[in-house]
Amino acid sequence: MTNEMSMLPTLALRDAGVAGAARRAALEAVLAHEAEATSLVGYRSAGYVLIVGSAVDGLECADRLRGHLHCTVLADAPAPGELPDGARAAQQDEQHVRLVYGQATELQGHLGRFSVHLETPQGEDLDLAALTNDDHPYFDLVLDLRREPALGMDLPPFGYYAPRGDAEALERALAEMPEMTGEFEKPRFFNYSPDICAHGDSGLTGCTRCLDACPTDAIRSIGDMVEVDPYLCQGGGTCATACPTGAIIYAYPGPRDTLSAVRTMLARFRDGGGEDPVVLFYDSSHGLDLLREGAAELPEQVLPFAVEEVGSVGMDTWLSTLAYGAARVELLDHAQVPPTVRGELEAQLLFARSLLEGLGHDTGRIQMRYGELPTASECVSVPRALPAATFETFNEKRGTLRLALDHLRDVSGGAAKAVFDLPAGAPFGQVLVDENACTLCMACPQVCPTRALTDAGDKPQLNFTEDLCVQCGLCQTACPEDAITLQPRFLADWEQRRQTRVVNEEEPFCCVSCGKPFATPSTIERMLSRLDGHHMFETEEQRRRLKMCGDCRVKDMYAAEMDNA
Repeated sequence: MTNEMSMLPTLALRDAGVAGAARRAALEAVLAHEAEATSLVGYRSAGYVLIVGSAVDGLECADRLRGHLHCTVLADAPAPGELPDGARAAQQDEQHVRLVYGQATELQGHLGRFSVHLETPQGEDLDLAALTNDDHPYFDLVLDLRREPALGMDLPPFGYYAPRGDAEALERALAEMPEMTGEFEKPRFFNYSPDICAHGDSGLTGCTRCLDACPTDAIRSIGDMVEVDPYLCQGGGTCATACPTGAIIYAYPGPRDTLSAVRTMLARFRDGGGEDPVVLFYDSSHGLDLLREGAAELPEQVLPFAVEEVGSVGMDTWLSTLAYGAARVELLDHAQVPPTVRGELEAQLLFARSLLEGLGHDTGRIQMRYGELPTASECVSVPRALPAATFETFNEKRGTLRLALDHLRDVSGGAAKAVFDLPAGAPFGQVLVDENACTLCMACPQVCPTRALTDAGDKPQLNFTEDLCVQCGLCQTACPEDAITLQPRFLADWEQRRQTRVVNEEEPFCCVSCGKPFATPSTIERMLSRLDGHHMFETEEQRRRLKMCGDCRVKDMYAAEMDNA
């Protein structure tokens, strides 16, 4: 796969004015920009096809494919005389077509490696590929003819075709499937760093945003971490867009390379005399088709920038693009963008606009547009570009966001609020601790993935650093006293955000026997209250042991046993 930016010189972009010439120079600078390569994921297909549906429909499709592919049809048992003559002939061709009756109980996989389990009329559970394909224990392709296909994700795996009764989609599938044999490669679209993942800790679940945002169901939970199947991943990018910590980043190209190219493009546009540029992010498939159709009428201040998928760029890219001198950022949406991707982009857009508003900027500086390009009349109302930032970025999401937001605050002309609320789910905010409920058990800092919550070592003190908090909710889940509440908000001054503050503390409770500090008064009080009336702590002597450290408690119990011996 290649970056479709290489096709820009063939677009009929007008460059009659100063802005048009500046745009041409800016886009040529992007073409010269080199990005770090990503690794590849390989597939191998030998042409073994599973067709799921009625016997009639399945065998008719197999009849059209059997000259190129080995077909197995999985169908319910037909009524007597149901099969037409052509289908009967296909059924008898054992070399290329096999007909199996049964119900699929499980279908999963991808191009070159689909596995199917089925339940026979006798109630047996069988691996269908192992049963029918001899030395080829998987199916390479699947044609699912049912109205309700087995796989219902927004973007099904490569090699899986589900026309859902659409005759044109079926014809496209039958035309394409014979070409899907051999070896294929695609980029590995993501990098994952489990050390900063906020998904879970100690068996507790926190952030699930990447799982919720993935249009291919390529991400699954594996305890405290997630796992991304590179064979199912198709580069939608919303996992990286949704991830609050940057544990998952897009790798085709990486965010550092993308923003470096954007920064170069905007600088070259300004150097050429261009003003108030609009950066239009579009995907390199259907978005490119829309751009080709309307390129001649595209206003000269609009700078189209190709990405693999429009969902692969999120708040860090949008806000940094504004900080680098774009007057407006636009995302080109269209009918082929999966609903899951669009939903996540809209959620991120809500967060980004709330940040812009709080920092004193027009929320219209970031927009999504559906199926159409910017027009000259729309560009008349574009706000003036902000003074361009000079910061460098790396593949570190939170750091990039901090630099962009600090710049937007600095150039707000004093209009930025000191602190402002954000919508629920935003990846910035504070943790509120109910001091009356909190016993300083320190369960929350033990699970905090970003070290936003920390203890004070030998002192009963809970500390919080707001700049590190991603609002994942793990601390809230871990708290046995329900003493923690999340408050999404943004504290505009980074020096304040990075300051560690005490959110709860107590004087230590000292052992009544040896005087060693070992708990907090609230912990002891809560324990005594909960054990009130318990048969093992009825006497004052027994209750006094609860006020001892572990060593002294054991010694006291042993001494009592010796006295009673």
